[in-house]
Amino acid sequence: MKNYKILVQYDGTNYKGWQVQKNREDTIQGKLQNILGKYTGREVEVIGSGRTDAGVHAKGQVANFHLQLPWGQSSHDLFLYLNRYLPLDIAVCDLREVDARFHARVSAKGKTYRYRIHVSPVSDVFEKRFVYQYLDYPLDLEAMRRAAGDFIGCHDFKSFCGNKHMKKSTVRTIYDIEIQEVLDSHGLKEVVIDYRGDGFLQNMIRILTGTLIEVGSGRRPADSMPEILDAMDREKAGYTAPAQGLCLMEVDYGE
Repeated sequence: MKNYKILVQYDGTNYKGWQVQKNREDTIQGKLQNILGKYTGREVEVIGSGRTDAGVHAKGQVANFHLQLPWGQSSHDLFLYLNRYLPLDIAVCDLREVDARFHARVSAKGKTYRYRIHVSPVSDVFEKRFVYQYLDYPLDLEAMRRAAGDFIGCHDFKSFCGNKHMKKSTVRTIYDIEIQEVLDSHGLKEVVIDYRGDGFLQNMIRILTGTLIEVGSGRRPADSMPEILDAMDREKAGYTAPAQGLCLMEVDYGE
């Protein structure tokens, strides 16, 4: 069998996240595995770089799977087959054979996520599925940047984990958090937050974002982040920002 690496994009609005669920087909992994199973006539496990929550999007999700191509078929034929039968809100943008040892999750060195906050009073109807419409503007971006600085480095992010019964380590390293205000092509404002780290816990970025928004709106002091980290208590952090504003942009393999 050969090992194939794919780059996947998806609009997560209508899906229950990445991970396949029993007796459900409305996940990204489930859709891919179902189509590959029909192509090969046998079950194929698709391994993602990580799970995205229900409603979260991806421009740069990476996955791999092992299979033997049917006789007379090429990897390009497989690429075309996947995109022919995938729903319109999922696309395989690249497919290539890789070393047998490549594992989309274990081999990953880091990930970049982007959270988009639409802060103009006028909605962009073509983007509303991909942004958090936040009307209580303005936000103090400098205060948010000061608060975000306390998350940089290796910390126990248990206070920012949506799984209260998490048994594995909640220690993660964040390399950088960039917060900027941008204007779209229509002059409408967005606050864009880019997170780069070695990995993220369940709901972690959405909780970080909700906490930073509370700082920006004056509901929480910017210098309170170390206290929240030390508490290791989900109740001490801010609210969980909505899923639709979050997108997995890139997975880094040190290539």
